[in-house]
Amino acid sequence: MKISLAQINPTVGDIQSNYRLIVKHANIAEKSNAEILITPELSICGYPPEDLLLNKNFIEQCNDALLKLAKKFPRLKIIVGHPRSFKGALFNSASILYRGKIEQTYDKQMLPNYGVFDEKRYFQAGNKSLTFSHKSRRFGLLICEDLWVGRTTEKLPNVDYIICINASPYEIDKYETRIKELKKRVSLNGSTLIYLNLVGGQDDLLFDGGSFVYNNKNGLIDYLEQFKSMNKIIDIKRIEKVGSLISLKKSQSPIKILLNGLVLALKDYLSKNSIKNVFIGLSGGIDSAVVLYIASQACKKENITTIMMPSPYTSKVSLEDAKKLTDNLEIDHKVKSIKPLMKSFDKSLSSEFKNLPINVTEENIQARIRGVLLMAYANKFNGIVLATSNKSEVAVGYSTLYGDMVGGFSILKDVPKTLVYKIAEEINRTKNIIPERILTRAPSAELSKNQTDQDNLPDYNVLDAIIDLYIEKNKSIKMIINEGYSAQEVRKVIKLIHMSEFKRRQSAPGPKVTHKAFGKDRRYPITSKYNPFI
Repeated sequence: MKISLAQINPTVGDIQSNYRLIVKHANIAEKSNAEILITPELSICGYPPEDLLLNKNFIEQCNDALLKLAKKFPRLKIIVGHPRSFKGALFNSASILYRGKIEQTYDKQMLPNYGVFDEKRYFQAGNKSLTFSHKSRRFGLLICEDLWVGRTTEKLPNVDYIICINASPYEIDKYETRIKELKKRVSLNGSTLIYLNLVGGQDDLLFDGGSFVYNNKNGLIDYLEQFKSMNKIIDIKRIEKVGSLISLKKSQSPIKILLNGLVLALKDYLSKNSIKNVFIGLSGGIDSAVVLYIASQACKKENITTIMMPSPYTSKVSLEDAKKLTDNLEIDHKVKSIKPLMKSFDKSLSSEFKNLPINVTEENIQARIRGVLLMAYANKFNGIVLATSNKSEVAVGYSTLYGDMVGGFSILKDVPKTLVYKIAEEINRTKNIIPERILTRAPSAELSKNQTDQDNLPDYNVLDAIIDLYIEKNKSIKMIINEGYSAQEVRKVIKLIHMSEFKRRQSAPGPKVTHKAFGKDRRYPITSKYNPFI
């Protein structure tokens, strides 16, 4: 008996397109003589559909596509994830389609309601397990959180295989965590686990696939690549007769996998939103360089425009490195000085700002001039601006609202600065695409004379460590200081984090890649009198 695993990239709300995608994989399954086809969680509508679920017509379209699929492949047993309305309640369900009808339906029992998940807003929990037999094998069916919680596996005694369909978002190192945690669950009943995850970018979520087959006897039997849409045929007889132990060690490094994920996130955001042209403000620094490289892998080079907007404080080195980078990538590059516009602003504000010292106000004007120019290009030529801020900057507000934060998508939004450098090194691993000086120079916004980031911030190794401890690990100020960090620096960083919440609320969406991203993962009030320093 053969089972077809469809690790697919559905589009939220595009039910007909998702239907055609499943049809494509059903045809592959039939041509491969597979008897069962498995698709991921909510594959008929995409994940997460959010408030689309409140639209009755949306639910009806999902059901129509489900019935149409069942009639098209009567000899193939197809497992499809979909929303189900029943007696006034809505369920996150998986149906088994066979012989032209919906044979059985399972309703997800464990609804995640933490971090980026809010399934209890939409769904009611199921209360019944589902098992089915095929060719003398007994299968149990679960949906994502059901397996993570574990109690549902105890309700599946005497099954040979547990099929779990998933929409599990990517995080760095999460693949290894999945294997480690989920093997504990299947060890309880000795079943072989068939774990199928979807793949693709959806706004501020990124799904990596990374599906696998595991049992206690032979360990990891088979797996599907991360960030790749694909179909894998597994032969049950071969598994049971021989087994196949596969090492978790992959040919690609975690940083390479992350880079692949960021490329897919941008590619999907552009394609699923029918965006063709992208515009990037180059600074000669590392963040915009990495963003440009990712863009060059995600879309056609002729659809990318970079714009360097020098001020009186822009160094010759920055101009040279930006030009060399675009030459290396064969990308259209424009240079448009903002000096005349800066003079116009100075003149316009001179009477009101007279006798006041030059400060961050003038620095922000520079950034906002650049933001206006970038948006003008994007508007005129029907495209989108890619923001270049990283997580470290987003955390402490080291960016200008309506300035360098401007953009429709922020690909590095959840990538700390220290990790940006590692990505750049990975990009240059086989060929020096990013000029070496960009990696070795002291980072600077170049908004004033001889400025560097460390004039205002701790060293990025220290900054990122403090952000990780406070945001991702929920450590108190006292606990972070006890880890050996300067009390002054810790207090400064955390104060900046709290002061910058209003900026983060107005930032462009970007893919979650760490354990806790700003946004759905960390929902913090702007207006709050809570004092973390007490």
